[in-house]
Amino acid sequence: MLIALDIENFALVDRLELQFGRGLNVLTGETGAGKSIILDALDAALGGKVSGRAVRTGADSARIEATFALEPVLAEWLTAQEIEPIDESTLVCSREMTLGQGSIRSRSRVNGVVVNKQQMEELRDRLVEITAQGQTVQLGQPSLQRDWLDSFGGAALMQQREVVAAAHAAFQQATQALEKRRQMEQQRQQQLDLFAYQAKELASANLGDPLELEQLEQERQRLSHTVALQQQSYQVYQALYQNDAGGSAASDLLGKAEHLLTDMVRYDRELEPILDMVAEALARVEEAGRQINTYGEGLETDPERLEAVEQRIIQLKQICKKYGPTLPEAIAYAQRVQADVDALSDGGQSLEALEQQSAQRQTVLTEACAQLTELRRATARTLEAQIIEELKPLAMEKVQFQVDIAPVTPTAAGGDRITFLFSPNPGEPLQPLTAIASGGEMSRFLLALKVCFSQIDPIGTMVFDEIDVGVSGRVAQAIADKLHQLGSRHQVLCVTHQPLVAAMAHTHFRVDKQVIDPAGEVAGKNGRKKSKAAAAGAESNSTDEASDDVRTVVRVSQLSDEQRRH
Repeated sequence: MLIALDIENFALVDRLELQFGRGLNVLTGETGAGKSIILDALDAALGGKVSGRAVRTGADSARIEATFALEPVLAEWLTAQEIEPIDESTLVCSREMTLGQGSIRSRSRVNGVVVNKQQMEELRDRLVEITAQGQTVQLGQPSLQRDWLDSFGGAALMQQREVVAAAHAAFQQATQALEKRRQMEQQRQQQLDLFAYQAKELASANLGDPLELEQLEQERQRLSHTVALQQQSYQVYQALYQNDAGGSAASDLLGKAEHLLTDMVRYDRELEPILDMVAEALARVEEAGRQINTYGEGLETDPERLEAVEQRIIQLKQICKKYGPTLPEAIAYAQRVQADVDALSDGGQSLEALEQQSAQRQTVLTEACAQLTELRRATARTLEAQIIEELKPLAMEKVQFQVDIAPVTPTAAGGDRITFLFSPNPGEPLQPLTAIASGGEMSRFLLALKVCFSQIDPIGTMVFDEIDVGVSGRVAQAIADKLHQLGSRHQVLCVTHQPLVAAMAHTHFRVDKQVIDPAGEVAGKNGRKKSKAAAAGAESNSTDEASDDVRTVVRVSQLSDEQRRH
């Protein structure tokens, strides 16, 4: 149940704080007074679509906060979303909207925790059911009629619909695989020859190590510079270990330094770390000299190996040019082309196997759709009876209503086309609802539909935006009675122009526009200021030659019994 709605800088509202009660709450006022703005604000607080005009002119941001009673189902949802409750009795949904450059940014919160759009939609479905005038037009949409029927069928029907959706997806997958295989079959031999040639060429290249080309390049560099490496390694050996040219090698100099430091340490122990470093350096230099000598002695020219390496490099580069451009990519392509050869050679599923699989999945889909159709037929009979019973008190005693279920090509939603057929007068044939029903009849039918759904899926707050448009007299009284009846089981918010509906409300709000100056005083005609006392109860929808410093705002007041009668 909606407890309170706080609105700040939304559309024409500068600031409103509304407290709602149980039962039927009505909003009345002149056309254009801003009644629907209140419902728009509630919709926005629950994640509804907003435009840049939602923020009041002159303001940079808007804020809406809706407070609801915390029911057990809502507490379970909060726990599942890991959102802490504010207290044991309330849940708060808020939305902040900020104007940007040509757009609007918004952020939704639940109990102060930022939530995403999907979370807000899940919570909205548990909090309110909003019915607007435009839904009477949507009543004619077959897909919407089907969804309403399925929802009325409850968990068993919705579960079977999920089974149908899964079977349809499996059938579509099999059909696509079969169609792809048939297309491949038309070009199979030509493609197979091409792929087989590529696979043979790649197989003969004996590809395996992605790093082979890099390693061969390094080996070629070594083989083509063997003589230079021998000479240079000998020069390094002389510089490090043994200099035949009469100069001092590094090991000789380090040995001399070690001898001197050893003598110095006898007189000063602080030099021991330096001695250790020199000794270690000497050992490393001697080891490096021995290793470079071994390396140089092991080098041999090998023209045959060099030629083999160069030929392999040329082969790999050609392969990379055709199937690469890198060797790892060429190896990956070799694996893919072999898989294609296997598939075209019936190494994968054969055409016959795919045809059999498609037929099997089609049978599964057909059976699932048949079960769904049976559930829909049973649900349709129940819905027909309940809607007729709900329409009788709405001055439609002789109405006929039928849910027509006709077969169509199966989709993810089943193999049925759902059409609501309607006849308001005895002797008239059943016809599609939108083809025969008047505006008033459509409104009453929508109300009856919502009443039926409220019995199987009771929601805390039901919102009706001028559901009684286009009716009067006895019909208006019947709608008023039905809304009052709904108010005994649910909280109902209703925007209405019907005095008969307003009279049945438990709580009555009046909405009007007022023109005020910057100080907050109500402005009269031509923008002249009036005292707040003189302006009490007054309404001004527009001003003639109003001064530039006045603004139009929406005001809402809860009426007493005497004010309601007036």
